[in-house]
Amino acid sequence: MGLDLFSDVADLTAAVVDIESVSGAEEPLADAVEAALRVFPHLTVERVGNSVVARTDLGLPERVVLAGHLDTVPLNGNLPSRVVGDRLYGCGTTDMKSGVAVALRLAATVTRPTRDITYVFYDCEEIEAERNGLRLLAVSRPDLLAGDFAVLMEPTGGLIEGGCQGTLRAEVTAVGERAHSARAWMGSNAIHSAGRILDVLRAYVPSHPIVDGLEYREGLNAVFISGGVAGNVIPDECVVTVNYRFAPDKSPAEAEEYVRGIFAGFQVTVTDCAAAARPGLTHPAAAAFVASSGADVRAKLGWTDVARFAELGVPAVNYGPGEPTLAHTKDEYVELPLIADSERRMRAWLEAAG
Repeated sequence: MGLDLFSDVADLTAAVVDIESVSGAEEPLADAVEAALRVFPHLTVERVGNSVVARTDLGLPERVVLAGHLDTVPLNGNLPSRVVGDRLYGCGTTDMKSGVAVALRLAATVTRPTRDITYVFYDCEEIEAERNGLRLLAVSRPDLLAGDFAVLMEPTGGLIEGGCQGTLRAEVTAVGERAHSARAWMGSNAIHSAGRILDVLRAYVPSHPIVDGLEYREGLNAVFISGGVAGNVIPDECVVTVNYRFAPDKSPAEAEEYVRGIFAGFQVTVTDCAAAARPGLTHPAAAAFVASSGADVRAKLGWTDVARFAELGVPAVNYGPGEPTLAHTKDEYVELPLIADSERRMRAWLEAAG
């Protein structure tokens, strides 16, 4: 199925949505994107796996990156897409094929931008980090992601969301001593001891750090609990897995130190940690984007791939027409006027001087 990048952005969104691209099966959509972009003489196009990168090379003093992932979560009876009133329903409409469609329209039609532009369409964002196409590009071809500022077309409801939270997962272990449950006094029940871990979590008061003028909200929550040996055994171990969402005023090392401190007296094993990203709004290109778009700005409460750009030294924000609370739902939809508005705002920025 071909993509007509000169069609109305709402129609283009529907066409992108209707090419099924569940994580790991993006090849048909990547093929369509590549074929659609290769016809334009103002773009240099490269394909790396199922990621497609298109660039202008006008020798302009500033380069910006527009990035969006091609994959979706598994289908839930929500394809093909359908229009009801001003809404387009379907898998990936909000997360984030409407943003991808906006970027594709801009790639085709902004032929003389005032900043050089790199468009990145990548795979495997919705699954394990090891397969993330943007991560693989950062490792194998960081030159393709180089820029002064980046916009990740994540669903934000048409607002600009600066930076992102970091996320840390840790296993907090309460230790006891096994015994027969008929002689419980001869052992020490680790599940009972784990109550003190839950007491810490119940008493936790989230902080609201202000970072570069944006207010974030931290969170510390139990997400799993496991323990027990048999129906007649006093357990000697109980593990509570916690997830700490931290603001970009902390590094991963500082976040780990905080979690270990709050659970002092327990064994703490960090199993996963992804760095936060600062808002990235101080760069002149970011300031120009905010001023040109006229969109409101808030902190991103969650982790996104803007953190990967931050690791490469590229400040980045999240901005897209989708509504984040609808992502991954059966009745996922995007408001059609927001897609058109997003294209208009992005075009005004990319074609404006200064």
